[in-house]
Amino acid sequence: MIVLTVKEMAAAEAASGVADNILMEYDGRAVANAVAAHYPGRPDQKNKVLVLCGPGNNGGDGYVAARLLKEQGFAVRVAAVPPKTELAKAMAARWAGNVESLASAALKDAGVIVDAIFGAGLSRPLEKEMRALAGAVNESGVPVVAVDVPTGLHGDSGKADIAIRSDLTIAFHAKRPAHLLYPGRWLCGAVLVADIGIPAGTVKTPKLFENEPGLWRDEFPVARQSAHKYARGSVLVVSGPVHATGAARLAARAGLRVGAGLVSVASPPGAVAVNAAHLTAVMVKPFTGAKGLKTLLADKRINVLVLGPGIGVGVATRGLVMTALAAKRNMVLDADALTSFAGNPKALFANLNANCVLTPHEGEFEKLFPGLLKKSVSRVEAARAAAKRSGAVVILKGPDTVIASPDGTAAINTNAPATLATAGSGDVLAGLVGGLMAQGMAPVRAAMAAAWLHGDAAGRFGPGLIAEDLPEMLPESLANLGAKLLGGHANGA
Repeated sequence: MIVLTVKEMAAAEAASGVADNILMEYDGRAVANAVAAHYPGRPDQKNKVLVLCGPGNNGGDGYVAARLLKEQGFAVRVAAVPPKTELAKAMAARWAGNVESLASAALKDAGVIVDAIFGAGLSRPLEKEMRALAGAVNESGVPVVAVDVPTGLHGDSGKADIAIRSDLTIAFHAKRPAHLLYPGRWLCGAVLVADIGIPAGTVKTPKLFENEPGLWRDEFPVARQSAHKYARGSVLVVSGPVHATGAARLAARAGLRVGAGLVSVASPPGAVAVNAAHLTAVMVKPFTGAKGLKTLLADKRINVLVLGPGIGVGVATRGLVMTALAAKRNMVLDADALTSFAGNPKALFANLNANCVLTPHEGEFEKLFPGLLKKSVSRVEAARAAAKRSGAVVILKGPDTVIASPDGTAAINTNAPATLATAGSGDVLAGLVGGLMAQGMAPVRAAMAAAWLHGDAAGRFGPGLIAEDLPEMLPESLANLGAKLLGGHANGA
């Protein structure tokens, strides 16, 4: 689950105690084994492998892979530019075959292309000749295996001006952000993490992860026979006016489905009838303005608030948020609760703490943190900076959702299908976070688990998904987790 930046990976290699030439041999062997496993060709005719080698250590990895594939009986050709690093020169010297010019003409008759031109450390756009080669590779239709990352892709940002598209990418020791962030995730194809001899535990305090159940499984709540509903937490979701009540109901149902013992919707008087008509297990509690919300919060059993879905943008919403923050409860702030502070985000940040979770999409993020996404190397860096600035956990939503806490811990969610781009899905996510926090999960872990469950439920439903379907798919997602949870060390609720 660990994800390492380019700088962190270099530090891990330096701290591993393994000589650089040995690491390069491991790198090349991992690439050769992957090619042999995924593109073996017919038993009577091995695939023709073309290895494209750049001037640096990525090219050195390519020379090792070429040598080992040739030893296995593959018909291997190498096209390269002259190596510049000492390691690359040493590995090139061990290649016994011819070396062709690294140009589009070399692609002729290739059955598989190994892209070992530039790795994750490339920080500049490709030059004219390399751009032309990348375009030719992409147009060739030949399967591509990338070494580290596809050529042209920035290892930390996941961004590229133009890059080679790979079918399979071999990541060494751990994934880079570019393997998980778009468009890098699309350019990398399938990603295989290869063991290259770096001992486990070399990275002492990892801070970036791929969001998987192993990150939060031990903290995930499992109901015990002895528990009553208040022991499983009480969530209060604040509803908007009569014409905008659906968002709050979606959040409330998600919170209840994910296991909160009691979920209520705080409803303006004019919306009570419509909310009551649609809700059964979720309670409806009338309130009027900030004063009314304060009265509801006198019930100390309410331990989480969800504010924002459909409540409207403006002064009244700012008042509700400030009243809720003054009550010192765990809180999820979404949608309108965030946009209402667009003109003065510092007024919000001054009252937030690490028990608050903010769930902005990119548009809302820009209103609270103007220019931060553009100035940051990556969405990970932007989310981390936002969490530090605000003092709260931040879920930067998108196809590659990033969850970040003020201490710099972050995770990239990778299981969200495209069908989640539908109205109301963010409201469901807010409810999931609230429901898990109510049951005792730490905010950052609740945010990670909620994002994963959100994607898992959507994936299980498949095409035709609308937001209302997500809570109804949660029992299946939870059942899938159940065996692992009950067999592990999950907390009782």
